[in-house]
Parts: sequence; structure tokens; C-alpha cells
Amino acid sequence: MNSVCELGRNTMHREARRLRELLAQPTIARAIGAHDALGATIGDQAGFDAIWSSGLEISTSHGVPDANILTMTEFLDAAAAMARSTSIPIVADCDTGFGNSNNVIHMVRSFEAAGVAGVSIEDKLFPKVNSFVPGRQELAPVAEFVGKIMAAKNAQRSDDFVVIARVEALVAGHGIEEALRRGRAYADAGADAVLIHSKSKTPDEILEFVRRWEARAPLVVVPTTYHQISAQELEAVGIALLIYANHGLRASIRAMQDTYSRILQTGSTSAVESDIASMTEVFELQGMPQMKADEKAFLRAGEPTRVVIPAAGDHSGEASMREIAADVPMAMVDIHGEPLLQRQVETLNRVGVQDVRVISGHRADRIDVEGVQIVHHERWAQTGIAASILSAGSAQQARTLMIFSDVLFDTDLVRRLLSCNEDVVLAVNRQFDPAADAGTRARDYVALAEAPVQTRRALETGSHQTVVSIGKTLHPAEVHTEFIGLALFSEKGFGLLEEAWEAALVRADEGFHEAADTRKASFTDLIQEVIDRGYPVHALETSSGWMEIHSFDDYREACSVFARRGGANT
Repeated sequence: MNSVCELGRNTMHREARRLRELLAQPTIARAIGAHDALGATIGDQAGFDAIWSSGLEISTSHGVPDANILTMTEFLDAAAAMARSTSIPIVADCDTGFGNSNNVIHMVRSFEAAGVAGVSIEDKLFPKVNSFVPGRQELAPVAEFVGKIMAAKNAQRSDDFVVIARVEALVAGHGIEEALRRGRAYADAGADAVLIHSKSKTPDEILEFVRRWEARAPLVVVPTTYHQISAQELEAVGIALLIYANHGLRASIRAMQDTYSRILQTGSTSAVESDIASMTEVFELQGMPQMKADEKAFLRAGEPTRVVIPAAGDHSGEASMREIAADVPMAMVDIHGEPLLQRQVETLNRVGVQDVRVISGHRADRIDVEGVQIVHHERWAQTGIAASILSAGSAQQARTLMIFSDVLFDTDLVRRLLSCNEDVVLAVNRQFDPAADAGTRARDYVALAEAPVQTRRALETGSHQTVVSIGKTLHPAEVHTEFIGLALFSEKGFGLLEEAWEAALVRADEGFHEAADTRKASFTDLIQEVIDRGYPVHALETSSGWMEIHSFDDYREACSVFARRGGANT
């Protein structure tokens, strides 16, 4: 079975692997602190090796002290946004782990699933206070923190994910010996690196720690107060990662204070315009040029796209889903916290498609998703899916993207389909093996003019094969692939569907591809009618990027996929 978790399954841990490589290389790596996607993007563009998802910055951005006031949710949301917006590793400052070892286990799984490369936890008691605030700096017992480190390492799913143990003994005034004792214990417990922290105004105690460290694990430093020492000097003594933890925040505070003051003093923005970013720079940081390029490539200005999702059926034919889908249409089955239809709409919106029409029937009252137009098909129980699709009405100067209501899919697949220029294009599974499929559920089999290339490495040439026949009753010797539930029609192509439907109704008494009643025809029946009438139908071959929810096993796997990815769509 293909699934949406393939989309990015290999990239999910790529940045963690890169962080591990940075810690192992002989030259020093440099990270810059950030609290949101914008700061991370600027840091990435500036040339830093990694981003430090700063607890201080995140707390400050919420207007609260850095003292465990925010929950893991705020920290995770910020780090996840940074991971989505950059191409370099994100290291998340996770304070004391948001609780005990059980909290640490949940934390690691959540941050790893969000694409974060590594986490740092410090050996203070909860609730902690920022290390540079005078007064209470209480350390956790070594045994307790060792337990957190081991829990974190056991919780990670990828060997590449990085856990950094942050030693606060110097900050708390306990001296070098205690710092070394703790650092060695944490390294022995499995920490991938040790962050030795200090609030001294000179680097002397850090340099002494490094001299006596014995290279048990890579060392990380945050020279906020002893800022005179250079990256080159720290590299010379063997520091692996240097974190400038809060300088972006501090720079932006000073710049905003100055800008706001000058605007009030002068009564206009003219005096500050030359000192602030232009709107062009803002748009570039937003990714606006790429969005416009995507629109040009995939949405084709002047030719809008509408989506038709036939969701009228009751799915009673699949025994394992009968009970689950009895009270709701399949489109509204919960997939790890969101209806299947909601996940479809979110994916479509990400590629700029907003006009989504859902054909309702069975339990139409249960369809409750924002951003869709509901078209109720009164005769859904007496007709088939072909009638449901055509109840959306004629396409008026628009293409039609038809998507079955029980299919999850990713943005790459939709983009590829939207880039097609033919009048009728079906997305088909390149790796489908009809021999291996013997005895399983009935599928929408497809025969092509030529057998597809059976490889995951096939180049996408933009040339699409011709479909010669389609349906559930094709002889296995004819079958090359299967239809996966997504199809694209130009305005002319959707008109061909309507013509085929009308022609079939006229000769209904002659039968319609073995359907007892023409009005109960399937989508593939209708496509075959188009082929039989002499119009070309093309196939877009793919091997990943979708998941069908036909059975309870499919449903369980889909929920598991989104649980592993932290609930995010793709």
C-alpha cells in the first residue's frame, strides 16, 4: 500500500542526520536563535548552520518571562514552524523537558515527528528560571536527569535524532568539578552532546571545563555573556556547536523601538523608510515569488480549477468499515483528529485550489467542513458515482479535478496532476502488480497502450500514456496498473463526460458496460464510454503520494501515519 507518509518519509530525518554530521565534523558549527519561522528563514539565508529554537525568544514573543510559564505546545508550534520554513537543522530548547521522564518521552516523539533535528534539556528543577536571572537556580538530582536522558534516547524513532544534555552547574555556582561530574554522567547515559552553560563574563571556566572534558561527547556552548571569544578560538579548543541564542530577538527589539519612536516624533514614516526592509524583501521572505511561480506552472492563470469530491455513497459494501461509516459519510471519518475531507481540503488549499464542491448524499447532515460548497444529490441511493460527479454541473471555463472521497493525497501529486495539459488524465499506480493482487478486493483496473516502467526511479518526462480500457472486470493479462481515485478534466474533457453520459442514457435499454441500470454507472464505466467514443484518455503514472481508505486496516494505517507525523497533513 502506498501512503502519504512516503512523502517526506526519507526527508523527515534528513535534518537530524545533518545536525549529527555537524557535531562530528572537525570545524565548528554555528546556530542562531529564533522564535518563529521568519527569524529562522533569515538565519538560514544568512548562512548559519542551524537554528536554535530559543526558549527565551519564544517566551518573550508571548510577553511572558522565561520561567516555564508556557507549555510544550507553544514551544512545539514555534519549532515546527521553523522546521517547515528552513532547510537547515532546528535544535529546540526544551527547558527541563516539560516535566518528568514521561513528559520527556512525549516531548521527544512530538518534536521529532514535527521535523525538529534535536532537542536540548537542562538539569534544573521545574519550574526553571532563565539562567541569566539572579537568584534561584536549583539543579535536579543527577540520577533524575540521567533518567530523563535515557528516556529521551529510548523514545526517539530515528537513530539520527539528537539529544543534547545542558549542564547548569556553573550557572548555579557549583563549580567545575560538579559540572564535569554531571556532564560525564549525562554523556554516559547516552546524550549525543553536552551543552556546558555559563553566565560568567569571561570564558575562563568554559575553557577549563573543555580542557578537562576528555572528549566524552561533542560540546556545545552559548557565549551570551562571555561574547569576546571568537568562533575561531572556540573551534581551536574543540567546541562542536556555537549557539548565538537570542541576538535576533534583541536586535529586533532595539530596531522596533527606534523605528516606532521616530515615526511618532516625525509624524510620518518617511524618515525610517530607508532603514527598514522593503515590501519586496518582505514578499521574498514570505515565499511570494515561489507561490506566483507555482501559480503560473500549476494553476495556469485564466483557467481556474474546481474540485469535485463525490461523497454521496454509504460505503456499505466494505464489511470492515460498515459500522464506522454507518452514521457518517466516509469523507467525515476521523483521521487522527480531523475528518478525512478536512485533510483533503487543507492539501488542496496549499496548492492554491479553493473551489471545492462536495457531492453529498448519505448522512449529508454530518458533512461539516469549512471552505467547501455542498451539492446535495437527491437520488444518491438510486444512482452510482458517475451521476454524483455530474450533479456538480457543467464546468464553466474551468478545469475539474475529481477526487474520490476516501483518498488521502499529498501536494506533490496534486501539483503534478494540475500540470497536465491533456483533456482527460487519470492518476494511476505505476507499481501496481496484478499478479500479486489476485484474490484481494475489486479494483479499478487500467490497461495502457504500453506497460509502465516498473521502477521508483523513472524520470517524469511530461509524456503520458494512453488508457485503452478501464474497469473492475478486466482480464488480469490485460491489466497494467490501477486508477487511484484522482482525475483531471479540461473544460472540454468534462464536457466529454457529459456527452458520454447522455449518449448512454439514450441507449440505456442496450445496457451500459454490464451495469444493470445506466444511472448506477461507476466513474470507470463513464471513462470507458469516453474511450469507446474515440476520445483519448491519458494516464499520469505515480508510485507514491496517496492512501486509499477502503478497509479498516487502511483506516488504522492512515491514523497511524498522521499520529507519527504529529497530526500534520502533507
